[in-house]
Amino acid sequence: MRVLFDTTALYVAAGVSSLAFSPKVQRLLEDSQTVRMVSPVSFIEIAIKADRGLTPLTRGHVDKLIVDLDLTVLPLTAEHSFKLFGLPAHHSDPFDRMLIATALAEDISIVAKDREFKRYKGLRAIW
Repeated sequence: MRVLFDTTALYVAAGVSSLAFSPKVQRLLEDSQTVRMVSPVSFIEIAIKADRGLTPLTRGHVDKLIVDLDLTVLPLTAEHSFKLFGLPAHHSDPFDRMLIATALAEDISIVAKDREFKRYKGLRAIW
């Protein structure tokens, strides 16, 4: 199974969030067949928040997460961006909207805690 980690999931994996993964997500992490993916959009969000002092994560933390979680970094493509056209406005966060569009374009599940994600038709959110 291929899954896309949203930024909140990265915070949980890094141990800088009070949230915890569900048993279902834990099983996915433990399953060697799970292809764990991440979008550069999450790195952009983390970098912006780090520069504003809103997260303790650094570039080094992100590099370590990529290795520790065995993440495949997806390229950011025009197709991902094009999925934003006509995407319902259930969510106002531009980073989350881009991650939603990416998951839809790639036809993969997204590991995300945000309940609003479940409102998007065709999006498979796991937490």
